[in-house]
Amino acid sequence: MDQQFWEDLYRAKDQLWSGAPNGALVAEVAELPPGQALDLGCGEGADALWLAGRGWLVTAVDLSRVALERAAAAAGDAKVSWTHADLTTYTPPAGAFDLVVAMYGAIPHTAEQAVQRMLAAVAPGGTLLVGGHDLTHMHEHQSPLDPKDYYTPGEIAELLDDTWTVLVNETRPRVSAPPGTGHVNDVVLRARKET
Repeated sequence: MDQQFWEDLYRAKDQLWSGAPNGALVAEVAELPPGQALDLGCGEGADALWLAGRGWLVTAVDLSRVALERAAAAAGDAKVSWTHADLTTYTPPAGAFDLVVAMYGAIPHTAEQAVQRMLAAVAPGGTLLVGGHDLTHMHEHQSPLDPKDYYTPGEIAELLDDTWTVLVNETRPRVSAPPGTGHVNDVVLRARKET
């Protein structure tokens, strides 16, 4: 899943994703007061734009230049800083974000430092939100990727120390699964970094 993989995937269609924000993001973040947000693996920008529309100042990061170009074109005057970077090597400023979001991001187990940098980016009192696919039935869906090679929200929850409070760590029905994907449920982690 290198940059070329993602560029080819985005070039294959005029729009890869629905353009709507992730249901788990909306459910978990709607009541939070806006501040600085970091959207890791932002894709075509629907989550970043939803956050910006609610007053968040968003830094949105993705490996695909095609996705970022589409996101920027859709943004208008939204307060989003679009950043091209590989999540496995990207270092966000430590303690700078009131919200760090990684929805369906693919962070391989070989990039543990990337997870540590993601956690370090959350400001005291800030929120971490990680969403992923429930892998229970993934063997029924053909994919070139082995989901066991990537961090799940539950594995990230296990990395949190006593400076974090886990508010949500659960599997729930997906609001709307793309046709043919085999994705039925989401796994959602929301945690607060204590002050």
